[in-house]
Amino acid sequence: MNRLLRQLLISATLIAGATSANAAEFINVLTGGTSGVYYPLGVSLTQIYGKAMPDAKASVQATKASAENLNLLQAGRGEIAFTLGDALSDAWKGDAEAGFKVPLKKLRGVAGIYSNYVQIVASADSGIKTLADLKGKRISVGAPKSGTELNARAIFKAAGIDYKDFSKVEYLPFGESVELMKNRQLDATLQSAGLGVASLRDLATAVKIVVVAIPADVIAKVGDPAYQTGTIPAKTYEGQNEDVATAAIQNFLVSHEGVPTETVYKMTKSMFENLDQMVAAHAAAKAIKKENAASSMPLPLHPGAEKYYREAGILK
Repeated sequence: MNRLLRQLLISATLIAGATSANAAEFINVLTGGTSGVYYPLGVSLTQIYGKAMPDAKASVQATKASAENLNLLQAGRGEIAFTLGDALSDAWKGDAEAGFKVPLKKLRGVAGIYSNYVQIVASADSGIKTLADLKGKRISVGAPKSGTELNARAIFKAAGIDYKDFSKVEYLPFGESVELMKNRQLDATLQSAGLGVASLRDLATAVKIVVVAIPADVIAKVGDPAYQTGTIPAKTYEGQNEDVATAAIQNFLVSHEGVPTETVYKMTKSMFENLDQMVAAHAAAKAIKKENAASSMPLPLHPGAEKYYREAGILK
């Protein structure tokens, strides 16, 4: 009987060990819609991780972006995710209106990356030139409770505009929003993304567009330090011949406390050693700098990321 018990205990230990090893081999990268910036950068990360950790199986998952990503991480259904800074702050605090019923305290920071720019683009024939002109028009504000839609709420509220002021509000991903604009079923789309996002480049080649400015005084009225003034440089999109003022919000890569320290260390290190591959995937990655990656983090760093930053001399 004792021999049998010992054999059962050994078998159980081996099974548990194998299960644990297998769990550590999977890295699911949570991104956003396939027509946004998160997705191609996520694909690039899986390729980087695959080379740096040949025993790991890295995969990319298209999602509704920030809020969904953070809730999935909290539930252990992903190892690393892209998110906007304001959504991350809301998740850490537990803002129910933003889609977080309770504080997501399992989340851990990995890196501050590039900034998203709130890009409001209207068709030229809609007559829209300013934020005030959007009233009475048809607009898409992004997937429900995505980072883009949270940005839309904040900007419009600061500008004194309510969703009720539009004749129609659609909650659609970037690509679908653009298709409706091409078909004259929408007048404008708000997309929070890196500069030169594929969806808006596609739109600008199909119809004449106007990029609507978000003035600095409106950004100040948002009352959230995550929102900074920014500029969409001239020629970012076809037909956009002048710089346009807008709001910028930093993006972050986030993990959770259940991912092993060594795994996150390797993920962080391999990303910063292969930034050229991310830039090749999307130009927004040009703004990723390891010197700034650990600053402005609205939640604790993951020990694995902290290990890398100390090794790199970023943290003392």
